[in-house]
Amino acid sequence: MHSPSAPDDRTVDLGHSRIDVDRRARTGDPEVVFGAGKSPAQVVEILSTLHAAHPDTAVLATRLAPAAIEAVAAALPAAVTDSLAGTAVLGPLPPGRGLVLVVAAGTCDAAVAAEAAVTARVHGAAVERVDDVGVAGIHRLLAVRDRLAAADCLVVVAGMEGALPSVVAGLVGVPLVGVPTSVGYGTGAGGLAALMSMLNSCAPGVVVVNIDNGYGAGVHAARVARAGAPVPTQPGQAGPP
Repeated sequence: MHSPSAPDDRTVDLGHSRIDVDRRARTGDPEVVFGAGKSPAQVVEILSTLHAAHPDTAVLATRLAPAAIEAVAAALPAAVTDSLAGTAVLGPLPPGRGLVLVVAAGTCDAAVAAEAAVTARVHGAAVERVDDVGVAGIHRLLAVRDRLAAADCLVVVAGMEGALPSVVAGLVGVPLVGVPTSVGYGTGAGGLAALMSMLNSCAPGVVVVNIDNGYGAGVHAARVARAGAPVPTQPGQAGPP
């Protein structure tokens, strides 16, 4: 006979979901709500539960449909929603340590770039954006080279043939994560062509996440930026040796 498992204070069982409230202790970042496939009511309940467990930390929901964004805005007026990124953020943002620069090839890549930017900010990095600098107009990219070089980590988002991360990595020696998007014509195969181009980059130092995975890129970039930034000191406290 199956016996119920013992209570576990590392999770909260909502019936439809078992929420991991211990992730912050393990990784430094709280669990994130993946909104795709969840009802608006479920998104609101999970986001509220995570916020109750970590009231001093921003919690994030991603891939929210318009109905879920409307439900969050109505039920949780303190939440900040972004319809382009498909995100909602509840709770205070951490101080930004290090700089993540999110670079988008074109306007069609804006939603994935926005998801990456929101994610990196929630995960503790300062964030800036550079948009519409794809390789079809290379002069636009060269004009912002100084901004690329000043970042602690770059998130480079591109569809079509996905050439932008290789070009950026050939211009600066900053840690870089490429994000292929599903933008493109038929042979782009829903982002597969961009993914393969980035994986086969001849420029060194390019790491790649899955197609349209702005969230994964944002987490990675924020951790890189935080690790490279000076640790803030309290008044009267000595800094690092």
